[in-house]
Amino acid sequence: MDPNFSETDGSACLKWGSRCLATLALTLLLPMTATADSLWCTWFPWWPLCSNNPSTICGEQLTEVSGFGSNPGNLKMCTYVPENLATSRPLVVALHGCKQQAADYDDETGWIKFAEEHQFALLLPQQQDTNNISKCFNWFEPNDIERDKGEALSIRQMIEKMVSDTGIDPKKVYVTGLSAGGGMTAVMLAAYPDVFAGGAIIAGIPYKCATNVGEALGECGVSLVPGQLAPMKDLSPEAWGSLVRSASSHDGSFPRVSIWQGTKDTTVNPANQQELVDQWTNVLGIDQIPDIEDTINGHEHILYTNDQGEALVETVLISDMCHGTPIDPGNGNDQCGVAGPYILDVEVCSSLHIIRFWGLD
Repeated sequence: MDPNFSETDGSACLKWGSRCLATLALTLLLPMTATADSLWCTWFPWWPLCSNNPSTICGEQLTEVSGFGSNPGNLKMCTYVPENLATSRPLVVALHGCKQQAADYDDETGWIKFAEEHQFALLLPQQQDTNNISKCFNWFEPNDIERDKGEALSIRQMIEKMVSDTGIDPKKVYVTGLSAGGGMTAVMLAAYPDVFAGGAIIAGIPYKCATNVGEALGECGVSLVPGQLAPMKDLSPEAWGSLVRSASSHDGSFPRVSIWQGTKDTTVNPANQQELVDQWTNVLGIDQIPDIEDTINGHEHILYTNDQGEALVETVLISDMCHGTPIDPGNGNDQCGVAGPYILDVEVCSSLHIIRFWGLD
């Protein structure tokens, strides 16, 4: 899906009327099968996908890795490994948002800076436009969000390749992502809780909020209309948690989760943050009552802890922030990032606070 479509390309569609909007929604959100691709090129021969443009590469700072498995999700594997990285170091998996690629989500979000500083490896899976026209991870597509299927399995295979090639500690694997990448982060945490020690969801969606296009657009807070919030379903914590528990046969502990959202995000309804809190506190066996409330650079920060006082879920709500990953450009120890589309300078380096929550600092 393309939650970012509304912020740029949607204005022309609005002039055409609601029928155009519905048509674009359906076509943009559907994975690009051979039939869909043929129809697109018949109707819109000017579309970039129809010009046989080569797939984007990983970029100058990242290394593309092939041969990492059967790759049923048809993703690209991009990596960054600090020179002379010791064995048994952590791995961070970072999932870009729609209209982005791996090279837009490494330096821009500060992940390369902190990989060097704190000595961990980076894996940045990259979506291809043959799967989704706007390079969104398909967080709502059943064949991509279940254990050992599609895009979820491709990412799991990439992690196995990283363990084999770099000797990272398989018990220190973490995953984060923005928007559709945040939705896929929830997928990975749910489908493979045995793989991850922690996660961070930025402007994302609860696991299995949708399993089809209609649900994705109509019930999960994802808007294609500029400035207009979409409705978000309100399930009980138990109902949300059951969706995660049924995703695997895992009977051990689940990963801790950091959840970030902007108050002025009209692309992904901020109500998603509370639904994510309900889902993951329930899965982790704790209540939905905040245990510690403070601020990060003036922005609301809440911790939910277990009986031992260990923070298992945190939320950060960035005042006046629209749709994107929070950064704080500069050379200070607490700063990071380069501002760009959906990478927003709000004077908060989210990547740093996320690794602190995970304990990687």
